Amino acid sequence: MENKSKLNAPFPWFGGKRRVADLVWDRLGPVDNYVEPFAGSLAVLLGRPDDGWQTGAETVNDADCYLANFWRALAADPEAVARFADQPVNECDLVARHLWLVNTGRACIAQLEADPNFYNAQVAGWWVWGLNAWIGSGWCSGTGPHKLIDGEVIDTRQLPHLGDTGRGVNRKLPHLGNRDQGGQLRPNPDLQDYFLALSERLRRVRVCCGDWSRVITNGALAFGDTVGVFLDPPYSGDVRAKDLYRVEGHDIAEAVRQWAIDNGGNKRLRIALCGYEAEHAGKMPPGWTVHAYRANRAYGSSNGKSDNSANRTQERIWFSPHCVLNQPQLL
Repeated sequence: MENKSKLNAPFPWFGGKRRVADLVWDRLGPVDNYVEPFAGSLAVLLGRPDDGWQTGAETVNDADCYLANFWRALAADPEAVARFADQPVNECDLVARHLWLVNTGRACIAQLEADPNFYNAQVAGWWVWGLNAWIGSGWCSGTGPHKLIDGEVIDTRQLPHLGDTGRGVNRKLPHLGNRDQGGQLRPNPDLQDYFLALSERLRRVRVCCGDWSRVITNGALAFGDTVGVFLDPPYSGDVRAKDLYRVEGHDIAEAVRQWAIDNGGNKRLRIALCGYEAEHAGKMPPGWTVHAYRANRAYGSSNGKSDNSANRTQERIWFSPHCVLNQPQLL
């Protein structure tokens, strides 16, 4: 059931599931309640069929405070977010706003977890602007306070490394490539109309910020006869997991898999679990089904090799026994 009017996130996101959103909704079906504990670019939610989100409940969550703040601010005040995001690419502004965001900006959105209605439009607009202009990783990362020292953005809580590598977050040139690789927001040239469309889609979506497990409790999943749960945790060894998700004794992906296994027999729940073949193969119970697909090539390095070339063919989605049958491959 292809959605002809689906929306896309206005920023690049490594590991986004846009290309498999239609497949996921074929398997989840028209659920009464949809929950996404690892929001990211919301590719699956934004790819939901037109007739699927007009009623019922939708809840998304992410531990990244900048990301959660962006989705909240966009839903509540898209004009203000667009005003702060609609800026030309400027290297000095890129560095200055990075420094402001990881220091002042982080403090501005500290109450996201405590107040479900809180957001900051300036932080949201500058964050998404920079995410499109910044090359590679490191945008708004680190613990701060950050300062610019000898042309590099340094976390001053840590002693700078004096060798050739590992000296903090290197100062980044703004992205100068084509529009699909950053440098400006995409895909709609009319930014305000684009943000307004996204805001309308997100108007009834509850955006939480915090630990993934808070939105998949019995109470959080109580509404509706059918509940779709889309689990796309940081894969084992993912650098993002080290910054945001800490689980004693094992990777976050293992904890998420165990929750999926423990709840897969619940007839109300239709669960989709994403991961690499090596992470979950042979560990899922009978009745689960698996779909293999090839991920998009990530932004390449200077040597021409993509950052995810080794794992592009290892992407899998496992579906729980009560998902809609679609002649998948049985485990």
